[in-house]
Amino acid sequence: DLLPLDRARLAVSCHSGAFRMRLYEHFDMGGTMMELTDDCPNLMDRFRMINFNSCNVDGHWLLYEHPHYRGRHYYLRPGQYRSFSDWHGNSSRISSIRRLMDL
Repeated sequence: DLLPLDRARLAVSCHSGAFRMRLYEHFDMGGTMMELTDDCPNLMDRFRMINFNSCNVDGHWLLYEHPHYRGRHYYLRPGQYRSFSDWHGNSSRISSIRRLMDL
């Protein structure tokens, strides 16, 4: 039987392409767009925004409610998220983001 960590490793498929996340101010990819290709410990410092309502994702990422990868976090697989509820967020507030590169 697999340990919980082994199950998590199997659940995340390897990503061999580029990492890119396009964050949108409004639902359904509307409003101002900001793009990330690397980790960002503080979105407010980088973009002067912390509320994002939708995104397009290439690669596997973790979104955190607080700066420096703290607080509640959300795992996003490659795809399109038309609303923060699509990633099961309680709100549109995201303060830091990191790529999920190795398991």
